[in-house]
Amino acid sequence: MRVLYRPTVEGHEHIPGDGPVILAGNHVTFIDSIFLSLVVDRPVYFIGKDEYVTGRGLKGRLMAWFFTSCGMVPVDRDGSHGGVAALMTGRRILEQGEAFGIYPEGTRSPDGRLYRGRTGVARLTLMTGAPVVPFAVVGTEKVQPGGKGRPHIAPVSVRFGPALDFARYEGMDRDRYVLRAVTDEVMSHVMRLSGQEYVDVYATKAKAA
Repeated sequence: MRVLYRPTVEGHEHIPGDGPVILAGNHVTFIDSIFLSLVVDRPVYFIGKDEYVTGRGLKGRLMAWFFTSCGMVPVDRDGSHGGVAALMTGRRILEQGEAFGIYPEGTRSPDGRLYRGRTGVARLTLMTGAPVVPFAVVGTEKVQPGGKGRPHIAPVSVRFGPALDFARYEGMDRDRYVLRAVTDEVMSHVMRLSGQEYVDVYATKAKAA
């Protein structure tokens, strides 16, 4: 994929070479995580649906190998405790000193715009003390229009912003006003990096509508 797409990178120096870090960015297509992993020099772990790695037969095994090699950590997110399981998994990864990738929108954008962030990213940074490096993947909507089908060859760039430190809110990970303020600050940086139009509505509601 590096040879075919030759993704360009801006702000790579903002990613710490070791220690816990949260990479928080926009989510337009299914393959955003793959391009992020391609341009970061250290392993990046993501939460993914466990159905991606539970398939049977040769195809199922190949899919499981592919997704786990890309850094996906399978979690059952469909149950009533799916959100908590995902949050605790992210916390464990960060406490092990790893890089954790997260899409605060919670799902892919239905129309290419940037939607309101959910507060999981805020909870993680306040619980672990890990800095947040905002990022934007630009161009993947042309590689995989609609998030489905065979990928096309098109220019892709990944942009990283300076790390955000929220130590001033230490111990306030249960304050909903603080969680919203932290999340909105992260999303404002993502918006500047991506150049997307911002919509102050959750993407899941936009999809349902």
